[in-house]
Amino acid sequence: MRFWTTITLILLLSAVGLTYEIAAGRVLAPFFGTSLVTWTSVIATILAGFSLGSALGGLIAERERAAAVRSVRLALVATAVLMALSPAVLGLIYALGARETGGMLLAVVVAFFPASVLVSFPSPYLAKLAVEARPGREGSSLGLVLAAGSVGAIVGAILAGFVALPLAGSVATFAGCALAVLLCVPLIRGGTGGTGIGTLARKPGVVLSVAAGGLVVLATTASGPLCRYESGLSCIDVQRQGSAVYLLSDRVQQAAERSLAEDAAPAERLVMPYTQWIWARMDRDLGTDPKVLFIGGGGYTLPTMLLASRPEAEAVAVEIDPLITRVVRDHLPWAGATIAQVGFEAGVDAGPEGGEDRLGIVHADGRVFLNQTDHRFDAVVMDAFSSGSVPAHLATRETYARLREMVDGPVYVNLIDAPDGPLVRGIHAILGELYPHVEAVQGPVSPRGRANLLLAASDQPLPDLDALPEGYGAVRIGPGRAFTDDRGWVGHR
Repeated sequence: MRFWTTITLILLLSAVGLTYEIAAGRVLAPFFGTSLVTWTSVIATILAGFSLGSALGGLIAERERAAAVRSVRLALVATAVLMALSPAVLGLIYALGARETGGMLLAVVVAFFPASVLVSFPSPYLAKLAVEARPGREGSSLGLVLAAGSVGAIVGAILAGFVALPLAGSVATFAGCALAVLLCVPLIRGGTGGTGIGTLARKPGVVLSVAAGGLVVLATTASGPLCRYESGLSCIDVQRQGSAVYLLSDRVQQAAERSLAEDAAPAERLVMPYTQWIWARMDRDLGTDPKVLFIGGGGYTLPTMLLASRPEAEAVAVEIDPLITRVVRDHLPWAGATIAQVGFEAGVDAGPEGGEDRLGIVHADGRVFLNQTDHRFDAVVMDAFSSGSVPAHLATRETYARLREMVDGPVYVNLIDAPDGPLVRGIHAILGELYPHVEAVQGPVSPRGRANLLLAASDQPLPDLDALPEGYGAVRIGPGRAFTDDRGWVGHR
């Protein structure tokens, strides 16, 4: 095998390995959410697989050359099959009842560890060939092998994050990794002489294995994507239940609106009780022409409610994923019509513009917007979620201190946590440091032990509401540790 062909194979397999690793973290989100713990589990498991694969591959590299070639080729075919099947295996483990931290760890190991072992299995054999290909230049050859592995990892990370996952989706990305691995099989040879394809053609068993692997890879793509719409950030579905349309992100209900006659009262369109409470609080607390900031656009139901009820009001909604905005425009009639009529694409430094453009939509990370904008607002709604949990960098003292500087009125926060759980206690502690008046209410507890917990903080006493949504009531939040940028929220697990 020529030296540069070997280096190319090392680079390609390293790129596939990193693409697979990032895709594994993304495909895990619809089942177990996105948090520091889930990403740590994925990275640790796959790196452990890489390590074990390299160790086992080193033993194979010392065997007789023909036997080593056979083992490496079959390992690559098995790698392709396992990579293509990873999403299906993950879904099966989840369907069998894997939940919480233990279930997540089991799913990660079963779905992703075997392919991680096998994708790194050929590396020692390839490194040995590269060193042997240039006698007397072993040091530089080994250096290029290591460099090729690092460059491949960089290419794989960029490919996964900027191209494959946003444009093709996770299932297609896994299938693409599998096909790339299968393409390496003909190039695995025992040394000099002959072409890899010619050598492979004289091995009917390997040919059949490659063909069978290819069929499995193609079959996995027939199952379709994990969700109806997928970007690198979100896995989005739309469901209709009676007169209500629900928007789900990573299988978690994020928003909903009710389809009613045009002359129906706007408040009747709010489906989710937590939005009913936040709107009741806003309706009681704010004046006739407030300028309100929404961190987390979601289904845009609250901005739409504000603008429908107060003709002089203005809003800015910060939504990190443009795909969510497009899905809302296409599938949520009330919010979609509002975006079409009064919405405009705004920059990170944008504020309300007045006139017909009353809803500024900023497609950016909420923390980036807070850091860069110099506009002021009369209130803010913090309703940003990633797979059912607040992103860690939006749940810190520094974030809310910045809000304190730029928002003159109340802060409304929606959380999902266990009753008096660590997330709500941490955010409550932050608000208690910054505001003299903090109110908390809790919704019904789900079978998984979590509920919507809603906080409102203000410089002025918050007047009582006439009624609360069904199942909601005031709660007392215990003392907690205020999260910071240095020591923040780790996510639900």
